[in-house]
Amino acid sequence: MNRRAVVRVPASSANLGPGYDVLAAALSLELELEVEQTGRFEVRSQVPDVPLDRTNLCVSAFEALHPAEEVTFRIRSEIPVSAGLGSSAAAIVAGLVAANHLYALDAPLFELAHALEGHPDNVAAALLGGFVICADDQPDRFDPVALFEGVLAIPSRAVPTVEARAALPPEVPLADAIHNVAHASLLVLGLQTGDPDLVGRGLADRIHQPRRQALYPRSIELLGRARELGAVGASISGAGPAVLFWCLGDQVDQVIDGLRAEAADCLVRTVCFRAEGATVIPT
Repeated sequence: MNRRAVVRVPASSANLGPGYDVLAAALSLELELEVEQTGRFEVRSQVPDVPLDRTNLCVSAFEALHPAEEVTFRIRSEIPVSAGLGSSAAAIVAGLVAANHLYALDAPLFELAHALEGHPDNVAAALLGGFVICADDQPDRFDPVALFEGVLAIPSRAVPTVEARAALPPEVPLADAIHNVAHASLLVLGLQTGDPDLVGRGLADRIHQPRRQALYPRSIELLGRARELGAVGASISGAGPAVLFWCLGDQVDQVIDGLRAEAADCLVRTVCFRAEGATVIPT
């Protein structure tokens, strides 16, 4: 009987405003990876422009744990690529979890995923689910507050992560660092207590979003209109250009209607903050 595993991994939104490379949340969009030991190497995917060879991130992550010569990979994904929604992190986590499960390896999955991705926040949220705080060598997670829902506005121009990271200086002014520490603290407190005012205030950033404005001016414009559109607040999702609008349940329809009327150039969709991380589906 062929060995087979199906893994589902959530999208993620990193930074969450002031928490650059520290805070992230799992979202309800999914990547599904099916791996089967068929005796031949093959990659099948419905995701446009995804490599169908060993450079595929699912495959290269899988091969960090086990050779893939006899494995067939089938990839399906709802996560837009180069939108700041953790598509590469989901692929890396999926490949690692699949190999780990298929061969019962008990591998250090977060450490491997962090090394392959290069930063910890997206892979931590993809692996563990919920909200994560990445400090020291291991992330800490807490469950999402049911009070909040998300609305995404995704402009059509993709922004490569390497380009977004290159836009940031190696050092920032002390005042900006203090501002972000204070507001990240407000955000975590608001998420823990379910206080919309603290969450809205806590999303304010002075480190990465202003310095990347030239990469996605449309996203920054929408970010600044979050309250006007009816949301609690908004954040650029990861490296962008997706904008995540943080909403109470009764605000979602208003925000969607406003975005569809005024941001026809963007893909608009709702998401939930997801408690579950990477999951192996019984087959």
